[in-house]
Amino acid sequence: MPIDESRTFLPVRIAVLTVSDTRGPDDDRSGDTLVDRLAAAGHILADRHIVRDDADLIVARLHAWIEDPAIDCVISTGGTGVTGRDVTPEAFSRVWDKEIPGFGELFRWLSYAKIGTSTVQSRACAGVARGTYLFALPGSTGAVKDGWDGILATQLDSRHNPCNFVELMPRLRER
Repeated sequence: MPIDESRTFLPVRIAVLTVSDTRGPDDDRSGDTLVDRLAAAGHILADRHIVRDDADLIVARLHAWIEDPAIDCVISTGGTGVTGRDVTPEAFSRVWDKEIPGFGELFRWLSYAKIGTSTVQSRACAGVARGTYLFALPGSTGAVKDGWDGILATQLDSRHNPCNFVELMPRLRER
């Protein structure tokens, strides 16, 4: 889908959340990959945190960012698998007002081309909470690249046609 260069690029203020029991600031490769890509695209890193695989901690961090008018979007990495510690989708579903099921569906479709049927183990998901976009990606750098390059890079670009998430932002709080 084309980028319309005649339209104005509007940078999105994005918070990056890494969900992990094992990663720290010095070895958060997936978080670093997200930060590098969003900055290269011209967006603004609004905040960044690492939290353990604990639904209550994830929910608390999401609520703080959702209430912050300086944050338009949250992208997380990690905790989307099927093991007992993977609770990111459950945490996200506790805060969003509307799910965006097509995000996870498209992510798995893109991922299938690279990892085959192993993509069924991903529970990548997205939603909107009180005007803030929430996107949950798996924790591997490959999955982060697939999610950003294959979906988010264009959907978070205000110049993307025929439509994009950015142009909907002013209307997300409508009732």
